[in-house]
Amino acid sequence: MSSSPNSPIVCNLPRVTIVGAGRVGSTLAQRVAEKNLADVVLLDIIAGMPQGLALDLMEARGIEIHNRQIIGTNNYADTSGSQIVVITAGLPRKPGMSRDDLLKTNAKIVVEAAKNAIAHSPNAIFIIVTNPLDVMTYLAWQATGLPRDRIMGMAGVLDSARFETFIALELGVLPADVKAMVLGSHGDLMVPLSRYATVNGIPITELLDAATIERLVERTRNGGAEIVELMQTGGAFFAPASATSVMVESILLNQSRLLPVATYLQGEYGLEDVVIGVPCRLGCGGIESILELNLTDGEREGLHTSAQSVRKSIERSQEILAE
Repeated sequence: MSSSPNSPIVCNLPRVTIVGAGRVGSTLAQRVAEKNLADVVLLDIIAGMPQGLALDLMEARGIEIHNRQIIGTNNYADTSGSQIVVITAGLPRKPGMSRDDLLKTNAKIVVEAAKNAIAHSPNAIFIIVTNPLDVMTYLAWQATGLPRDRIMGMAGVLDSARFETFIALELGVLPADVKAMVLGSHGDLMVPLSRYATVNGIPITELLDAATIERLVERTRNGGAEIVELMQTGGAFFAPASATSVMVESILLNQSRLLPVATYLQGEYGLEDVVIGVPCRLGCGGIESILELNLTDGEREGLHTSAQSVRKSIERSQEILAE
């Protein structure tokens, strides 16, 4: 049966909700809209702020040549039907503060946000950006009851991009020619895999000496803290937003990209009941598969040490939420 010529045509355009309209959230909204990936709902508890940011972004549409809708709101009802929900809400780091220092406040914020968002978008895929990221992803997984393929944390993409940047700067090469992989937690115990880092397929071990590589590894581990110390009034937001948009793009366009993602492990890498960064394929269903790399004894030990630290923080966060 054909529809009447006067019947309205309903197009189900993809929608991405971003919870938290701070620097990371608002920059991500810009990335998603200007890449023409989806309509965007920007939500925050501060009245007027997401609405103002959304209007500002809407006014740039003609210049940036896209027609995506950007909505600012304080009401979770406006996020209904989102394909992806990104949670960036929470306190940012300040100089001298570790990601774990944020645990008490951000645990409650993320759990509440996750519960509210899933109530209006039960079929959504969730990406957690709030720090401490691995712990927040675990708490959001518990709060939503989602299968692990539909909830993940953004960390490895950002950490890998930082490692690639430092390698490119050291060698004076095009950053796009550098490929690297960083596993583990998003913090001081992350595990940059130097032997997998290449420049146009050439291992960096052929281009840099061991001492230089170790220096770049340490700078990668402290990449976020370095920016916090320089800025004094906040942390990184351009690169985190770009890293998250890559994940959003791979999911919405079903690209099946192999990316380091914080995910819940059930025996992979010998780890159970913990969220940690490992290589995953991201497609329209979320995490399509987890790739288990053949790690050296040292790399596996580093990954397990990282996971132990995350597990302790998870236990502490659950105690806080039970108080």
